[in-house]
Amino acid sequence: MRIFLFLILIVTGWNVADAQSIQKAVTDAYVVSRMVEKFHIQPRPLDDERSAAIFNELMQQLDEQRIFFSQDDVKKLSAYRLQLDDQIKGKKSDFLQLLISSYKQRLLQADTMLDNICKTPFNFLLKEKYTVAEDTIYPATITAMHTKMYKLLKLTVMAGILEYNDLAYPSRSPTKRIVDSLEPTLRKKANVTFKRSVKRMLQSPQGIEFIIGNIYCQALAITYDPHTAYFSSDAKEDFESHLGKKPLEYGLTFSKDEDGHAQIDYLKPGSSAYQSGRLNKGDKVQSIQWEKKEPIDVADADVEEIERTLAASGGNTVNITVKKADGTTRQVALHKERIEEQEEEDEDKVKSFILQGDRKVGYISLPAFYSDWEGTLGINGCANDVAKEIIKMKKENIEGLMIDLRYNGGGSLKEAIELSGIFIDAGPVAQLKYKETPKPETLKDAVRGTIYDGPLLLLVNGFSASASEMVAAVMQDYHRALIVGSPTYGKATAQVVLPMDTTINLETYNGKTVASSYIKLTTSRLFRINGTTAQAHGVQPDINLPDLTDAVPGREVNEKYALPATTIEPNKYYKPLAQLPVAAADTVAKKEMAASAYFNYVQRYIEYAKQANVRKDISLLIEEAWQRKKAKEQQVESIKEPKEEKAIFKVVKPSTQKQREQDTEMDEEWKENLLTDAYVKIAYRVLGTMKQ
Repeated sequence: MRIFLFLILIVTGWNVADAQSIQKAVTDAYVVSRMVEKFHIQPRPLDDERSAAIFNELMQQLDEQRIFFSQDDVKKLSAYRLQLDDQIKGKKSDFLQLLISSYKQRLLQADTMLDNICKTPFNFLLKEKYTVAEDTIYPATITAMHTKMYKLLKLTVMAGILEYNDLAYPSRSPTKRIVDSLEPTLRKKANVTFKRSVKRMLQSPQGIEFIIGNIYCQALAITYDPHTAYFSSDAKEDFESHLGKKPLEYGLTFSKDEDGHAQIDYLKPGSSAYQSGRLNKGDKVQSIQWEKKEPIDVADADVEEIERTLAASGGNTVNITVKKADGTTRQVALHKERIEEQEEEDEDKVKSFILQGDRKVGYISLPAFYSDWEGTLGINGCANDVAKEIIKMKKENIEGLMIDLRYNGGGSLKEAIELSGIFIDAGPVAQLKYKETPKPETLKDAVRGTIYDGPLLLLVNGFSASASEMVAAVMQDYHRALIVGSPTYGKATAQVVLPMDTTINLETYNGKTVASSYIKLTTSRLFRINGTTAQAHGVQPDINLPDLTDAVPGREVNEKYALPATTIEPNKYYKPLAQLPVAAADTVAKKEMAASAYFNYVQRYIEYAKQANVRKDISLLIEEAWQRKKAKEQQVESIKEPKEEKAIFKVVKPSTQKQREQDTEMDEEWKENLLTDAYVKIAYRVLGTMKQ
């Protein structure tokens, strides 16, 4: 069952701040359309087709489960379905005002319904169903809306009863005594949880008009392609933090207490939370209050709810009230800031180990292409970090190297070029095509020589994207490395984040302008040096290994607005190395897969997942729900992941690597995972087919 949150808003009419938020959204939507037209590599026209796409995105994002809007609301809003292009071009707010007022009205009714529904105990002996038809259409009337909310709340409570019963009495269905004892508490909890989401929206720092205005601009941006996006200033900060820039943060993390509620777990040195001197590990957050807003009660919230509340857009200063171990409460004012790291290990940074068996193989995990934001001549970028680890491992005479790019969603293109240069001599690595230039720009590794020229293998999967795919393609085109795993994601476009300004010059913009909102624009296509592209269909591995990610259609080609793949002329100046022993390596891999219980499990799981994704009516009768749950568990049990396979190597840290006390526990976890990783095992075997 999908988890849903009710976003309930109180309507008191438009005020000055509301009107300003709406006008900002209208203006920003116009600027988005103009900037796309001017800078986007393939600007789709802002016409009736785009209008319909924007409308559909808005309705999906605001009411994904079709709970709040009635069919009559949709009919009224649909009058604008093919007119949003005119609304945007003319800087009109008619549709946006109607959308906000309609949404508020229905959500206000839903607020009242929540309390009314939860006043009465749920009867789980009734033969009711939540049907696929109900789930996929908007309610025809207010009564139908009430019924749909009632069924979704009932499903939530029933899931809690089944979960408890499964722990306490796994061999029998819930008795009437169990249901009657749990139902009131779970019903209250469901109502409180949904009400808290209401409060979170009501008391959001910049108001609900601002939030819906953001969604309006986001819906417009994403219809051009999956990677064009509209950012508030907070969203831009979050995006850049994933590329290596130090994020703005309060400096505290949370963990669960014995009741599953959030408590402070860690205070980061240098942060406002740490410097306040008034917070301690184990403190329980009671409320969160933004400036000039009412406090939000989070006394029984879990970690996810606390983090989601603190992440509110525009919330850089906040008062939190905590309960101390002695029962007293204390209010502390916190503000976000960038915190200087003090030799702190980052989980998104490079990790390296040596795999010692019948040969000595280096292993490097690169989870992201983080960049050198501090401008220290590349010394803080991922390519330099990889180079340093390779130098350490070469001193131990490794006979092969494995770079793990699985789940690496990309990042800095500059770092990808530099990383490619570690393994090839100077030369072209990719081609970049801009809208305004007839010929593509050749991206080059300008540094002569290599840092490592031995046997090389790259591990990839369906979540290896963007910069990861570029590196994999370069290694494949040069015959420099074997690519092992499943097809990559399929993103071969490059984006730039710009302030909302149509007069900006892409060639001279330094990326430092501060603005209230930004746009991430797809300004170029990335082509391989052979003239093909990884766009949409990804880099196809030399050695194809089935992956659990294949069970979910989540690659670029599955995105609604994905740009199609095209080709250009190949680069005439690159010289590939001799062919690699792909056939011999594939034979080794297939032999290993045939003998592997894990890969047999993967194939069966993929088939199971395809069947499980077929939507069906859900019974609200507790006995039928229990039987369905047990049948599913039996099916999952029949394809459960097998026991760990026998390790074929030891995992050790390079002897030249500086060890720190805080590394020990994390390193042991890494070692255990590598010993039992079926993909690493096959990659280790495959490297044996490659000559020094």
